[in-house]
Amino acid sequence: MAGALDGIRVLDLSRVLAGPYCTMTLGDLGAEVIKIEQPGVGDDTRRWGPPWAGGESAYYLCANRNKKSVTLNLKDERARDILRELARQSDIVVENFKVGALDRMGIGYAALSATNPKLIWCSITGYGQDGPYADHAGYDFVAQGESGLMSITGEVDGEPMKVGVAVVDITTALFASNAILAALHARDRTGRGQRIDTALMPSAVAWLANVGSSYLVSGEMPQRYGNAHATIVPYQTFKARDHWIIVGVGNDRQFQALCALMGRPELASDERFSTNPRRVANRDELIALLAEIFATEDGATWLAGMTDAGIPCGPINTVDQVFDHPQIVHREMVVDVPHPTAGSVRLVGPPVIMSDTPAQVRSHPPLLGEQTDEILRGRIGLSNDEIARLRDEGAI
Repeated sequence: MAGALDGIRVLDLSRVLAGPYCTMTLGDLGAEVIKIEQPGVGDDTRRWGPPWAGGESAYYLCANRNKKSVTLNLKDERARDILRELARQSDIVVENFKVGALDRMGIGYAALSATNPKLIWCSITGYGQDGPYADHAGYDFVAQGESGLMSITGEVDGEPMKVGVAVVDITTALFASNAILAALHARDRTGRGQRIDTALMPSAVAWLANVGSSYLVSGEMPQRYGNAHATIVPYQTFKARDHWIIVGVGNDRQFQALCALMGRPELASDERFSTNPRRVANRDELIALLAEIFATEDGATWLAGMTDAGIPCGPINTVDQVFDHPQIVHREMVVDVPHPTAGSVRLVGPPVIMSDTPAQVRSHPPLLGEQTDEILRGRIGLSNDEIARLRDEGAI
């Protein structure tokens, strides 16, 4: 079945994670994605291992399916001419070069949109295209710290802590892909493309969400709560007799149900705990009581009881348990993809289900330059001899 973006062509000039994850998302939705890489080197993440599969790093594999790899040495004017022609034929360009780098090479937004006014150009940087930090390099880890995320993550008395995955890169990719889809819709009305400026630091600040809003409203500094919640109690992890579990009581009715399950219905009517604001005010006292009770039974017993009572809860799974989870298996989130050097690779598939235009994994993350000849013949019209000469001379 054709994807929702079938017929849309994306020129991917990005590397590492935020840009490639954005373009992979577009590829999952049906777009043709042509990934431009440096000859002999390629995306930095190709070397970020172990582990490896068929010579490719697991990191590279996570963000580059549904793409075609073309190697161009953009220091060579002939390679830049090829890029200009590919951009003329494309709908979208995604790039994460340093601000101004592509303009200096004559292949920036102004130059390429002049020959293709319908081109949608998405830049992903650390801080944005202008402003006092525009020339600073962008890294997920730095953005997690600089955006305030790390200041609110970690144990109450512990050190600031980053999230276990590059969450700023991923969310910036999703903001970028969302903006690209909006720009496609706008182009349907106006016939014109536009430039999109996305960046790690602003993206991270945007998804501070309620924490950012609470500071702006109150002026009070947010604190770290470990696995607890600043404004909902009890909403945290508890140690059952055998392992840790998650309890997410979101309202007074759920708290009443929890107290009944625990055999302590009087706690729900105790004036210290009867409403969420009171439970927040008396957090330490209540959590100590609940922790003592949770420690008396196994986690599975508590989880079964809370699930039956309609209380949000769950286990804290290890990664192997995640991929064996019945719901993840049901949604076919792990896909086996044929691969030219590994035989096959197991990848995490698209998380969305669309009834008429399904997201799909159509092809493996490409080997470096795997489709260079195909694209130069089919899109640019070069002969085999011309391609061989360009390769010998280091242009591709």
